[in-house]
Amino acid sequence: MTIRERIEEQERLTLSEHAMLSYRTRGRERSVSPDDMRTDFQRDRDRILHCKSFRRLKGKTQVFLSPQGDHYRTRLTHTLEVTQVARTIARALRLNEDLAEAIALGHDLGHTPFGHAGEDALAQLMEGGFEHREQSRRVVEVLENGGRGLNLTWEVRDGIEHHSGKVRPATLEGCCVHLADRIAYINHDIDDAIRARVLRLEDLPKHPIRVLGQTHGERVGAMISSVVRHSADSDDVAMEPDVWEALLELRSFMFERVYSRDWAANECQKTKHIVTELVGYYMDHPSQMPNEYLEIAYREGTQRGVCDYVACMTDAYAVKTYQKLFIPPFFDGIG
Repeated sequence: MTIRERIEEQERLTLSEHAMLSYRTRGRERSVSPDDMRTDFQRDRDRILHCKSFRRLKGKTQVFLSPQGDHYRTRLTHTLEVTQVARTIARALRLNEDLAEAIALGHDLGHTPFGHAGEDALAQLMEGGFEHREQSRRVVEVLENGGRGLNLTWEVRDGIEHHSGKVRPATLEGCCVHLADRIAYINHDIDDAIRARVLRLEDLPKHPIRVLGQTHGERVGAMISSVVRHSADSDDVAMEPDVWEALLELRSFMFERVYSRDWAANECQKTKHIVTELVGYYMDHPSQMPNEYLEIAYREGTQRGVCDYVACMTDAYAVKTYQKLFIPPFFDGIG
């Protein structure tokens, strides 16, 4: 037996009857020879981890734009926290940890520069709107690897697209990521908001704090434990009702006090302006885009190519490009 075959046999012997076993995958759009060392889901994890879009996550905003400090989350650190929570839940429920890990690592690959402010701007500019979950699937199916995509398994692509939104992921491992995303962002965004002095610990609503705990670690642990207790030996992955209600109350509070961005309205308007101007410029001058996006514009229309190009940008690259296109250079010796 190869190492992969031994891992697949171990899955059959140890994982839950509700787990997605690697050898049962619906497969890839393009068939590939089996790997002697890795299962299909382990291969997908590695393909995502080594792709360019994953590396760019380190330069994309989570919530706080250009924060003054080294300890604020980026889209990359958010992804790593989601991955760890999803793996913990999957392991405890005897689900396929490799599948959960691959979905979690890829779930935000399609996020825009400047976080949700950038996403809101693109949603207003693009016919049919824009959702980062759909863009994330497009990244792994179309944009990566010179336009060939990463050729991931169906289960990973489904989990990436449905990590948010109203459509339930097809696998329980995808459901683990769906919950892990919420567990991670609500808790780490509270942590960052307190660090930024947008919130104080005493501002947090009292009822969910009594249910979940006072500290970041207590709240994350309470949510994970609730999922495991409620979902053990079940064909569903969910939280206990009282803990879920506490999470939703915290989420509503964060939308009101942090995600609404009244405290950073001016900065959000600036970033939306940058995205809007970049889209407008490249719609008028598509030939100025890199060849890979120009080819998309030829195949699928200019708007599609421009959307893909601007969405892929990091914060710093978007600002640098805007400066290059719209701000006259300053010359030494003037004045």
